[in-house]
Parts: sequence; structure tokens; C-alpha cells
Amino acid sequence: MQPPAFSPTSSSELNQKVEMSNNILIVGASRGLGASLRRLYASKASTARVFATSRSSAPPEDSSESRVSWVQNIDVSQPNVGETLVSQLPSSTKLSYVIITAGYFGFETFDDPDWEKEVKMYTTSAIGPVFVVQRLVKAGLLDKGSKVILVSSESGSIALRHEKEGGGNYGHHASKAALNMVGKLLSLDLKEKGIAVGLVHPGFMRTEMTKSVGFDKYWDAGGAVTPDEAAQSLASFIDGFDISQTGQFWAPRGPGDIGTAEAVLGKDLSTPLQLPW
Repeated sequence: MQPPAFSPTSSSELNQKVEMSNNILIVGASRGLGASLRRLYASKASTARVFATSRSSAPPEDSSESRVSWVQNIDVSQPNVGETLVSQLPSSTKLSYVIITAGYFGFETFDDPDWEKEVKMYTTSAIGPVFVVQRLVKAGLLDKGSKVILVSSESGSIALRHEKEGGGNYGHHASKAALNMVGKLLSLDLKEKGIAVGLVHPGFMRTEMTKSVGFDKYWDAGGAVTPDEAAQSLASFIDGFDISQTGQFWAPRGPGDIGTAEAVLGKDLSTPLQLPW
């Protein structure tokens, strides 16, 4: 028997609150940037409810925020992810922000490409989000003024790829480039509905994901920040993001951790920085 989809409030209490403004959905909220965003939004008095997704059937042990309701068994690499997500959200919910942070990074080189890793990266980064957003819209959970933020990476910018960094990591870079195209196309489909879609490079972060592929050796030189720091700058950016910027690709923290930014874009770059495709 599975635990209830929401905690710690009862369904009756929840249904009384979901119609309030500033309901936030964070897909991939159990670790890394997603966990930091969950804690940050849950601490804000203006937040009515944070719907936080987890791949497991139970919330993480460190979750104790009173404004958080867990939506369980959400795996963006699975074809039924949209239906599974919508079935656990109250039908009266109107989401102010949807932030999709879920990701997977499988390390590769030219001498050792990995088919299964690449499929998982493409599915997680660029296929799953389409089905999540489409089902949320069709269920009426997103409306005029809602914002959809897809967490991408500067690694998905073809223009920023430079010979100084070399090749490799095909699935990681190309799946983020695919996500950028997905975000652009979603922005075109949703613009008439008044739903803004943004793509963001949240920053080079000190996470288990980057450590697992050996990038921790670049943390200091590359200006890597903690997920909490990245969450603060991303949340500030989202507050100011609107339909006039829909379909655009941004680095809320600016060029500081993008090693090829000056070589490709020049000096005296702004923060936030709009990134090239």
C-alpha cells in the first residue's frame, strides 16, 4: 500500500488552499537545485503551496516544510509521466510557476560513447518535459500569467561550444540543445494562452551530479556555486520573467561560470545574460 500523495496537510485543507496565488510545481525536488528551490519557495510567505515531485514513493527524509505537498512516483523518463503527475494534483489548482529541474548526466568520451546513457539523457532532458507541460495545460492547471521554467545548461548552446573545451559528452550537450528547441517550440504553442516559457542555465553547481562525472575538480576554478546560491538567483530571475521574454535562453547568474562566454561573446557582459542558441 502506497503512502498518500500529499503531506503533511489533509486533502480537505489542501483543497481550501490550492486556489490561492503562487502555487509552485517543482519537478525533481528531492535533491540538488530542485531541493534548494523547494526549501526557498516553501519559506516565502507569498507561497500558497509547493508541489514537489519525487521519483520514489516517499518524500526525502530531510523534507519538513509545512507548505510542501509531495507528488510521488514521478519519473520524467517514463512515457506516462504527464498523466501520473496530473492525476495527483487537485483539479482546482492553478500553478503560478512550473520549474522542471529533473536531469541526468552520464559521462562519455569519443572513445567510449554510451548508447543507454544517451537515451536516458535525451528522454529526461528533452522528451519528458513536453509530456509534463502538455498534460498540465490540457488539465487546466496552467493559465494566463503562468510561467514554465525549463532548467537547461550553457552546455546546450551550440554557439558557446569552443575548441578550447574540446568534444565529448555528446548526450549531455546535445540533450540540452534539444531541450532548448523544445522550450522554444512550447513557447510558440503557449504564447496565445499567455503562458511564458523560459530556458535557464542556473549556474555551474557543486552537486552530486557534477561530482559523479568528475567535474568537482573544476569547481573552484570554474566558479561553481552551491544549489542554494543558484536557487536564490534563479528565483529572483523568475519573479521578473514574463511573456515578453518567452522562448528565450538566459543565465540568471551571468557569464561568470561560463568558460567560453568572453571568447565567444566578448567582454563586459551583463547579468542576467541572454545566451545564444
